[in-house]
Amino acid sequence: MISRLEQFASDNYSGICPEALEYMITANQGSAPAYGNDEWTQKATDYFRELFEIDCEVFFVFNGTAANSLSLAALCQSYHSVICHETSHIETDECGAPEFASNGSKLLLAKGKNGKLTPESIEAIVTKRNDIHYPKSKVISITQSTELGTIYSPEELVEIKEVAKKYNLKIHMDGARFANAVAAINKSPSEISWKSGVDVLCFCGTKNGMALGETIIFFHKELAEDFAYRCKQAGQLASKMRFISAPWLGLLETGAWLRNAQHANQCAEYLENKLLNIVGVEIMFPREANAVFVKLPQQVIQSLQAKHWQFYTFIGVGGVRFMCSWNTTQSRMDALLSDIQEFMTIAHRVSAR
Repeated sequence: MISRLEQFASDNYSGICPEALEYMITANQGSAPAYGNDEWTQKATDYFRELFEIDCEVFFVFNGTAANSLSLAALCQSYHSVICHETSHIETDECGAPEFASNGSKLLLAKGKNGKLTPESIEAIVTKRNDIHYPKSKVISITQSTELGTIYSPEELVEIKEVAKKYNLKIHMDGARFANAVAAINKSPSEISWKSGVDVLCFCGTKNGMALGETIIFFHKELAEDFAYRCKQAGQLASKMRFISAPWLGLLETGAWLRNAQHANQCAEYLENKLLNIVGVEIMFPREANAVFVKLPQQVIQSLQAKHWQFYTFIGVGGVRFMCSWNTTQSRMDALLSDIQEFMTIAHRVSAR
């Protein structure tokens, strides 16, 4: 028997949600044309156009690194640069894939409170140098929700759009948790994407209840010219494409994509509220989606790990991220909270000696 992880590390750890699994099983009945020439892929593509209220170009790939890297490569030449936040996934967690896919487009890093780019931070980079010896700024990459669990409001996105328009820049959105952002601020997908200036969105399915699969959405068709060839060359054209697109259709047609995100967000809100009642626990960033960042004493972190709780500690010494997903339960949250309370009490006693 394989042991079950006690995890709040990532929504990547979760299993397949029932709706996605049901559609995948149904798509498995009999045979279907390969390479995306099947009815599942066509239906899913059309549903994305309905969801976003625009005649967009839609592509399915296996994972988020490919989605981000290939879409950025479509927007950039090798002598261009991409402006992104210093904590962005394309900078910290994709092993140089965006530069590799674009044959060298440079990532230029900006600071910003709570993981967000600002018009000022973007403009400072764009205007820093404009000589031929320096890579030319071409794309702004933003993450929604951010790596620190915060959300760009429509107003913030429009402000970035104005800077992009001023300097003739494209806007790429890493939507690893785009569904959580939609659920959190109760705006339509179109309102916080193309209507706010986003040119291409990478919409994540894996973190939202699928086994694998991301969707790349070009809101301006001319930007997607020959993109199918780029996907093929990069090994991202699935021969049995229906096993990516059918689960997507399951999420979209049933509304599970939004329900899953709402549930994850609500769990994170519950977790945050309970953590605030534990003496000594410090919330690091505003909780706006499905992630809670807290500071804990090192001995508490080690004690939790010794009890096999899984979580990430990549935000400096004492920084812990608890991530909720579509299948997070209150009983698991209460068990985690109980252990944190116990270990914090022990830590206080030790420090008081």
